[in-house]
Amino acid sequence: MVKIFDAHSDVLYKMWMDPTIDFADSPKLHITYNRLKASGSKVQCFAIYIPEGVRAESRFEVALEMVEIFYKRVIAPSPLLKVVRTREDIKALKENEIGAFLTLEGCDAIDRSLVKLQTLLRLGVSSVGLTWNYANYVADGVGEPRGGGLSSFGIEVVKEHNKAFIWTDVSHLSIKGFWDVIEVADYPIASHSNAIAICNHRRNLLDEQIKALIQKNGMIGITFVPQFLSNHDSASIDDVLKHLDYICSLGGENHVGFGSDFDGITETTTGLENFSGYDMLVENLHKHYSANQAKNFLFQNFVGNLPV
Repeated sequence: MVKIFDAHSDVLYKMWMDPTIDFADSPKLHITYNRLKASGSKVQCFAIYIPEGVRAESRFEVALEMVEIFYKRVIAPSPLLKVVRTREDIKALKENEIGAFLTLEGCDAIDRSLVKLQTLLRLGVSSVGLTWNYANYVADGVGEPRGGGLSSFGIEVVKEHNKAFIWTDVSHLSIKGFWDVIEVADYPIASHSNAIAICNHRRNLLDEQIKALIQKNGMIGITFVPQFLSNHDSASIDDVLKHLDYICSLGGENHVGFGSDFDGITETTTGLENFSGYDMLVENLHKHYSANQAKNFLFQNFVGNLPV
């Protein structure tokens, strides 16, 4: 059976916003336990994302609330879902078990505190995105007009990731911040970003950025956000394949996978309306690529890139 590693979703945010959501089969979710089981999921990443409207003094507490949702409302009622942090954890999964990988999307939650970061890492966070679109104490996001890079605290944060052997995620980061990360990070990835040469959106990556991630042995997760896939009003699986082809043409065949951003988006790509759409994506991959290439894109590239 096909194995899928999806590098980004916002299930926890949706479940925090609506406590009535049942992870098993809620129609309000793109990703549910039943869909993961049915469509070949092997590792699903669950992001902690703190909405912009949360007051600064409450952000760490909200992050902890999402950690609690992860363990209590996602993991506990889902017998086949197991928390994973390392390559060995994934290898240890039984045939029908699915790994759940906890991530942080933006360092707003940690304020200026390495202790708060270290606490989240101890609670299971194994990949950290430095910003959402705007500025925090770590760096500027891609939507911050001044376009600043890493602060001195941001450099400390990335070094902490290196010591903990976890990914530093550059999705949402300013261009200057990206290049600072390339200088400092041992394990950089872009969990949900596409190629700007195919779709001119500020959240997508320049050719030079894609090549830099490849040279650093990093990963790029092609995301299913329609606005990041196509310059037109809608997008399809063909657009996903265009980004995949393009990143491969830059030397990224072993450095590209998928980061859907399911449950973080309101509009969806045709054929990828929820996690079940992976079935059609897999079918299309097998039409254009070898079985081994498809396996790598869907699963092995991200797993092989894990720091430990």
